[in-house]
Amino acid sequence: MIESERHRVILSAVQARPVITVAEIVELTEASEATVRRDIATLHMQKKVRRVRGGVESIAPPQFVGLSGRPFEMNATRNVAQKRAIAQAAVEMCADGDAIIINGGTTTFQMVHPLANRRCLVFTNSFPIAEHLLKQSKNTVMLAGGTIYREQNIILSPFENDVTRNFAARRMFLGAQGVSHLGVMEQDPLIIQAETKLIGQADEVVLMVDSTKFRKRSSLILCPLEQISTLITDDGIEDKTAAIIEAAGIELVAVTPGRNEEVQPAVR
Repeated sequence: MIESERHRVILSAVQARPVITVAEIVELTEASEATVRRDIATLHMQKKVRRVRGGVESIAPPQFVGLSGRPFEMNATRNVAQKRAIAQAAVEMCADGDAIIINGGTTTFQMVHPLANRRCLVFTNSFPIAEHLLKQSKNTVMLAGGTIYREQNIILSPFENDVTRNFAARRMFLGAQGVSHLGVMEQDPLIIQAETKLIGQADEVVLMVDSTKFRKRSSLILCPLEQISTLITDDGIEDKTAAIIEAAGIELVAVTPGRNEEVQPAVR
């Protein structure tokens, strides 16, 4: 990522949250800590941000605080082939007439293209998923109520008495920030609150994560592995990780990017 692109990412990030740390910028830009600190110093001198201990803050902090995590548009460009193959495998689990939940995320978003040929009842908290399905498919779409978080393009409500409790799904399709033996991980408490409610409304939970997510961690656990029925990932998953998944009683499906027609349960 060149300097001007890194600067745009930093400026976007500080508009989403009052303060962002050096470590978070390193993750967002995939630059070294030394490079990030030079970028912060440059933007500070240009009076575009204010340098603080361990990070940076906006000159004019936003009135509305966003969620923790990488913005949707940035995540959408990562591991695209893997996400498409995972999404294709997920849609193959759906039949016409099924009631399904699709949680917001860039991997789950890839389901919208193969879903164009289905007629399902789709409940989602993702604005782009809902918009695409309404325009490009004959699926019936229901949206969660609440606030639209622009950076992640999802709709979340802090209230218990929302429409979520009135929807019963055959399956919920879920992405995640990371996965470990401890469980499925997310970065923001509000996301966890909303997703926990959705998980409770589905007979089965299908986790959709590319193999890089097994190397990522967060301090917040969404749910233990035992709550996942099926995990769909790509063939980059390591044997030791696959063993942990299968030991938890989860059906593991590993796909080969670009060869969706050959999707099969992993044999380990």
